[in-house]
Amino acid sequence: MLKEFQEFISKGNVMDLAVAVIIGAAFGKIVESLVNDIIMPIVGAIFGGLDFNNYFFPLSSAVTATSLDAAKAQGAVFAYGSFATVVLNFLILAFIIFLMVRTVNNMRRRLIAEKPATPEAPPADIALLTEIRDLLAKR
Repeated sequence: MLKEFQEFISKGNVMDLAVAVIIGAAFGKIVESLVNDIIMPIVGAIFGGLDFNNYFFPLSSAVTATSLDAAKAQGAVFAYGSFATVVLNFLILAFIIFLMVRTVNNMRRRLIAEKPATPEAPPADIALLTEIRDLLAKR
C-alpha cells in the first residue's frame, strides 16, 4: 500500500494539483487583502466612511453592540456587510481568473495561427494510385 501511495504521489498530475492549490490559496489571500485593505476603504469613504464588515442586523434583542465582533459575542446577527465583502472578493477573483484564461487562450490562438501549415501525407491508397499513375505515364 505504501508503494502504491508513493506511485500515486509521484505522478505529475498530483504534483501539479498540489502546486495549483497552494498558489490558489496564496492568490486568494492577495485578493482578500486587495478588497479589504484597498477597495473597501475607498468604497467606505465614498459612502460616508463606514466599514462594510460592520453592517449587520441583530437577530436577538440582547445584541446592542455597534461592531460586528462585539455583536457576535452578544448573540445572533445577520452580517450582510461581511457577506458583501466576500461576494466582492469572489467577483474580483473570478474576473482576474477570466482575464488569465482569456490571455492564455489568445496566446494559444496566436501560436496556432503562426504555425505554418504542413501538408499531410496522402493516405496509403492515394499514394499507391499516384505511384501507379506515374509509372503508367512513363511508358
